[in-house]
Amino acid sequence: MKKSYILSLALFLSCITYAQEKIKVACVGNSITYGTGVADREVNAYPVKLQGMLGDKYEVGNFGKPGATLLNNGHRPYTQQQEYKDALAFAGDIVVIHLGINDTDPRNWPNYRDEFIGDYRSLMQSFREVNPKVRFLLARMTPLSDRHWRFESGTRDWHEEIQLAIECIARAEGVQLIDFHEPLYPYPYMLEDAVHPNAEGAAILAKTVYEGITGDFGGLQMSGMYSDNMVLQHGQTLTLQGKANAGESVQVKIAGQKKKTVAASNGKWMVMLDPLKAGGPYKLSISAGKKELIYNNVLAGEVWLCSGQSNMEFWLDWSATAKRDVPEAANDQIRLFDMKARWRTDAVEWQSSVLDSLNHLQYFTDASWTVCSPETAGKFSAIAYYFGKMLQDSLKVPVGLICNAIGGSPTEAWVDRRTLEYEFPAILRNWTKNDFIQDWVRGRAALNVKKSSKKFQRHPYEPCYLYEAGIRPLQQYPVKGVIWYQGESNAHNKDAHEKLFKLLVQSWRKNWNNANMPFYYVQLSSLNRPSWPWFRDSQRRLMEEIPHTGMAVCTDRGDSLDVHPTRKQEVGERLARWALNKTYGHGIVPSGPLYKSVTFHKNMAFVSFDYAEGMKASEGEELRTFEIAGEDQVFYPASAVVEGNQIKVWSDKVKEPKVVRYAWQPFTRANLVNGAGLPASTFRSDMK
Repeated sequence: MKKSYILSLALFLSCITYAQEKIKVACVGNSITYGTGVADREVNAYPVKLQGMLGDKYEVGNFGKPGATLLNNGHRPYTQQQEYKDALAFAGDIVVIHLGINDTDPRNWPNYRDEFIGDYRSLMQSFREVNPKVRFLLARMTPLSDRHWRFESGTRDWHEEIQLAIECIARAEGVQLIDFHEPLYPYPYMLEDAVHPNAEGAAILAKTVYEGITGDFGGLQMSGMYSDNMVLQHGQTLTLQGKANAGESVQVKIAGQKKKTVAASNGKWMVMLDPLKAGGPYKLSISAGKKELIYNNVLAGEVWLCSGQSNMEFWLDWSATAKRDVPEAANDQIRLFDMKARWRTDAVEWQSSVLDSLNHLQYFTDASWTVCSPETAGKFSAIAYYFGKMLQDSLKVPVGLICNAIGGSPTEAWVDRRTLEYEFPAILRNWTKNDFIQDWVRGRAALNVKKSSKKFQRHPYEPCYLYEAGIRPLQQYPVKGVIWYQGESNAHNKDAHEKLFKLLVQSWRKNWNNANMPFYYVQLSSLNRPSWPWFRDSQRRLMEEIPHTGMAVCTDRGDSLDVHPTRKQEVGERLARWALNKTYGHGIVPSGPLYKSVTFHKNMAFVSFDYAEGMKASEGEELRTFEIAGEDQVFYPASAVVEGNQIKVWSDKVKEPKVVRYAWQPFTRANLVNGAGLPASTFRSDMK
């Protein structure tokens, strides 16, 4: 009996000691910490999930107060709530603070923003007083969806200002900053009421805190862009980045270079490689901890991203020259990274398993770099292939081509969310019933997701979607530039597209941290769609407005009935001309005649062009499709002849001409070319 008592007492004392040794984690916050909006919050709120991840060595307390503000003069100060008193009594060894969302209320931030940093630091000090060894994790706030009723009236901007304040506090206090924003931002369906993450979102928050506390990010990881056979951009300082466990030493080796760094508290690391000499093959080795990743048969050369919609996606196998060129496509110096869609946006209803994958941004197949061969090139973009082949032939260096074009996709689907939230928020609102978005695009999306029961079901045509699914995963993989063929799904509204296209270029240049990144695009071809002349001329003017761009004209390769003309070789090579001339400094003519100016003398118009040398009508015929109008803007077919580097235009029906236009037909038989045989663009002289 006595022995049994002693054993029981020893076990009891052991349990007390064990309990005392537990690391206490206090989760301080508002309704998001509490678990509002989370089904079965007692099981699924993020602090509960965190407890399960951390295990028995930790004790996690949930001290979230719905509606609480960080500001002491806010409408519901956290420091005046019982949850705050309970958190102090808990005396956490680790305190995770996620406050600030409710401070975006117009009762709070406009009046008391100057007090925010002081109040936040005072809150931290109160936790230090009850536990001088406390460790803080300050959380960047969760996103607020553009569906929030006050999004544009202040919430969007105040949310951003508060984020910056929290970052400032973390730096000033020398404490750890964790990010509740980035992992949720591409998943707006997780914010069903525009504010509160659902159970899936709460699990992501728990994982974020777990990683922040433990430094366990799953060991060394690289983007799927890195594989055997890849091409790395040569001739410039090269940024390589990935993830590893916090504090792990990371070593990168290639071509005699050895670079070392340490993974930061958020698991991210980055090294800068000295410029690589074009050629190879090289071996790239990346190691951290006990893990090593080795990539073989790596080349250094020119890397280009090839994107857009179906005419960029259009396979070499389908092109007019396939029988000739596919069998001859073997070229070890060209490498392909083909990001194909898992499900084409054909006129079908997708199954529920597809719909769930879409919401998780799992739209593109897993890809890896392959050597260009008849098998790989045949099912790769024809335009991208011809572009890359001409570059490789001309530059005599390896070329890497990344293709992620999606048939039918609109421009807005490729622009990042933050850019649209600030620069074009109207296009985000109720997008399936939004007239900024082409009705065909909305109709096809509605058909594809018809079986979905989810209120915020996603689709590849949704604004931001393809950026989040297809551009973010590139993780700034270094590229030289972009070629782009898209516009058919925005041709209903040239004015909206003008804004969107500028935002697209801006968005991608920001993503790659290269304000001068070349961006060469294809003007829409000829097709019997009424809006296309206006749209083509708009594309021409965009080239003049956006620096470091060039436009390939392909109206001479159109098809009156088919939106997918098969003659792709010329289009790819015309894009390559822009790159060779503007990016690589070769003397090749980059474009056909581009409208420059017009002067009027008596009943004649004299039109000047850039790239005008050797202008003529193709195939020795008379010039066609010039039209002229007077003050009344009524256009008449006009005669036109080449005079030096100008075109003289006139019509007996217009005595005092004021405006000239060219190729102003949806399907045009315009035939003006220059000495290089390149076609002139659609233009209207009063639309300079």
